[in-house]
This record gives sequence, C-alpha cells and structure tokens, in this order.
Amino acid sequence: MVGNVPVGGDAPISVQTMTNTLTTDAEATIVQINAAAEGGADIVRVSCPDEESTTALRTICKNSPVPIVADIHFHYRRAIEAAEAGAACLRINPGNIGKAERVREVIKAACDHGCSMRIGVNAGSLERHLLEKYAEPCPDALVESALDHARILQDNDFHEFKISVKASDVFLAVGAYQQLAEAIDCPLHIGITEAGGLRAGTVKSAIGLGNLLWAGIGDTVRVSLSAEPTEEVKAAYEMLKSLGLRRRGVTVISCPSCARQQFNVIETVQIIEDRLQHINEPISVSIIGCVVNGPGEARETDIGLTGGGKGTHQIYVSGLADHRLSNEDLVEHIVGMVEERADKIKAEKAAEIQQEKMRSKGAVETL
Repeated sequence: MVGNVPVGGDAPISVQTMTNTLTTDAEATIVQINAAAEGGADIVRVSCPDEESTTALRTICKNSPVPIVADIHFHYRRAIEAAEAGAACLRINPGNIGKAERVREVIKAACDHGCSMRIGVNAGSLERHLLEKYAEPCPDALVESALDHARILQDNDFHEFKISVKASDVFLAVGAYQQLAEAIDCPLHIGITEAGGLRAGTVKSAIGLGNLLWAGIGDTVRVSLSAEPTEEVKAAYEMLKSLGLRRRGVTVISCPSCARQQFNVIETVQIIEDRLQHINEPISVSIIGCVVNGPGEARETDIGLTGGGKGTHQIYVSGLADHRLSNEDLVEHIVGMVEERADKIKAEKAAEIQQEKMRSKGAVETL
C-alpha cells in the first residue's frame, strides 16, 4: 500500500509522476501535484534533498489529494524526516544510503509512521563493488543490488516494499526487470529513466515499458520525460490504454488521412482531442475520413464519424449508423455527444454507489 493506493497483486497498474518544482516552495509543489492528480496520477513523488525540503513536505503531504513518495538519495536522516512529515512511501537508492545500520533506522521510521518503501536501483548509481565485479552496469549488477537491499528489509521483517531497476538504455532496463521478476515476488515499479524529451522519451519508454507490460511485468509505472508532470501521466495512460490494461478518458481512433478524406481529419482530431481533455470517463471515438475503413472502425467504438460525399458525413452510436451531419457542425457535434455520454456514465455510477449504500444500510439494519 502506498497510502490508500494498492500496488501489486490484482490491483490496477498505478500511474506515477514526479514534481519538478523546488520542494521548499510548498505552494508551487501543491499546485503541480493537484494538476497531476486531475490528470489521473495515482501517486506523486517529491524530491527531498535537504532538511528544508522535508520541513516543507509536511505541508505538501497534508494538502495533497494523492499519496506522496519522498525521494531520498544521499542522507538517511531525510528519509526519517520524510516519514515523520507524512510521506506514504520512501524511495531510497540503496547505493547511496550507506551502512546497513542506517537502513535499519529508516526501516524503523517507516514502521512507526506507516510508510512503504521503494528500493530504487539505477544503472547510473550502482555500488562501487558491483561496478568492480561486473565492469559495467548490466542486468546482473542491477538485480544483485536490488536483491541485496531487499534482503536487508526482509531480514528486518519489513515487507511493504516495491523495487525498480531503471536504466536509460532500453535493453538494459528490460533485461534487468525480466531477470528481477524471475528472482523475487514483490511489486515492481517500472520505468525507463532519463528517457529524453516529450516525443523521443515517450517513444523510448513505450518500447521498453510496452515489452514489460505485455509480458505481465510491472505494477506501477512512471514515464520519465523532460516535460511537465502532466505529460508523463498522459503518456502512461496512453500506453496502458493501448495494451487494454487501464482505460481513462477519451480514446480517439483516427486515420492518418489521405486523398480520399472527405473532411480535414488531422485538424478535426487535433481540436477534438484538445476539447475533450477534461473527460475522465472511458469513451472511444473513431474519426475516419472515408467509407473504406470508417464503418468498420465505428462498429467497435462508442461514437464514430465516417466521412461521406458532398460534405455530409455519417455518425455512429454504439457501433450503429445513427444520423448524418454536415461539415459545419462536425467538431461541436462530436464534442457534445461525448460530453453527453460522459454525463450519462457519471450519473449511472452515482446511482450504483447510492444503491450500494442503500443495500449496506439495509443489511446493517437487519443485523
């Protein structure tokens, strides 16, 4: 458990990101956490490099809508302070924390304050003896580091932990995670570290994380990008949606456009995706420029648009042809249909929750 978020087992794969504000600026950090949470982040990590940061962390944790992971690198005292400040999880880099006694002190603080931990092994900060043993970062070295430090936690009867073995090299990271998954049964936090900017980093992460998730490896994920935290969250959800592992928000299926298109597909898709960012309910929309693939794609989506001749296009609802529409009303009409469907889903969910409350109340009264 990371706060109230279950990680591992049958729990949904949770999405994480990390703030890039100064942690000492609690107000700015909380604003960024709120934006990430609104975008779908289940967990947010905050760096705690100094005592001033762990002091600010108390205010941050108190005002955060999601559990906070305190990112600790060099000083074990920061981990203890973060636990006392209300962090739900401590991310420690074992290669940098120091002696086993110091790790034991961190374990005690975690137990005292109900924190879980993440053992965060990085190819760029492996222990010296492992670099000497293996000559360079490799899957064996990353996994040995992870297992050595997991053993310390287990020997101290601490089992609320997950592990990551990250690298910026896709093959190294994937190989390490595959080997780790065979070696230990605990939740795994997956990611390709220092992946790059928005476009390149998303592609690189999708290749690495897609391979792992496809193989059933990974319980919580962060897409590390040189971009705003909300972009990391969006990228993570797109990956999970593509693999059918989690659905949140609108999934747009659209053609690349060609000479057969009967309306401007690229512009229409760009506007519709932008206009529907506020929708959290899982709704699929197909935007196809002509009748070659349009009807077939529409059969598999909640709302479909297929381009037709003379500026008149076919609208599908739940896979069935429903009505026709002209160019002038295209975007507003599709946006309105999606928003209406989202409102209906929300109302149905609210009714289900109310019915469950009534059933629970009846059961209690019967007892």
